[in-house]
Amino acid sequence: QVQLVESGGGLVQAGGSLRLSCAASGRTFSSYAMGWFRQAPGKEREFVASINRSGASQYYSDSVKGRCTISRDNAKNTVYLQMDSLKPEDTAVYYCAARRGLGFTVVPGRTAAEYDYWGQGTQVTVSS
Repeated sequence: QVQLVESGGGLVQAGGSLRLSCAASGRTFSSYAMGWFRQAPGKEREFVASINRSGASQYYSDSVKGRCTISRDNAKNTVYLQMDSLKPEDTAVYYCAARRGLGFTVVPGRTAAEYDYWGQGTQVTVSS
């Protein structure tokens, strides 16, 4: 089992940047493919980005492609989400998630049900 703790959220003006971090407990972080999701008030949880166990391959939603970068540092048990050119519609609670059982090079998908473990979330608010 893995525990996930997000950090790095906050209030930022439109056009600004934030870097979210998700720290994982345990010594088997590289066993998990990782993803970021977000949920705005009154909306369903939405896929943002995912990364395979090696960190070499990523997958992005169309809404953030070109503005966000997901990365991971397996030595630090941490996955990151760099968000640039933020827009008010990016306002949401951001969650990281871990998926077990995938091959080292397989990128997890965009469906929340695929993921096994979730963090508590970090709030991102983008003002116009």
